[in-house]
Amino acid sequence: MSVSDLTPELYNGVLHLEKRVQGSSLDPMLIHLLKLRASQINHCAYCVNMHTEEALADGIDPRKLYLLTVWPESSLYTDRERAVLAWTESVTLIAETGVPDDAFEAVRSQFSETEVAELTVAIAAINVWNRIAVSSRTPHS
Repeated sequence: MSVSDLTPELYNGVLHLEKRVQGSSLDPMLIHLLKLRASQINHCAYCVNMHTEEALADGIDPRKLYLLTVWPESSLYTDRERAVLAWTESVTLIAETGVPDDAFEAVRSQFSETEVAELTVAIAAINVWNRIAVSSRTPHS
């Protein structure tokens, strides 16, 4: 199923959102980590493949990609990266987590209120993409 062909106006709306996320004040390396982590959680092979390739092309430390599924056990991640990853997991799994206060407090300790809002929209956007790709049966390359 091609969502872009069947509902071009809706699809273009998601593309517009993605462009706005890319133009936010967020560090692109943090965006790479949150996109890849959400895609892993959502079992989106297409997005995991794409975001891994993009992150590597932008020069992210490959070890951060290798260890992303076990990030809490790794010392490679900065406090800001840890806050982003915890927030990503909590927001992505909102039905299970309810986005607890401690997750909010952790991300707020590292980011401004505006940055937290930008992170939240970025997480929401990748979750939309994951749902489109998985439900459309989009194969990875």
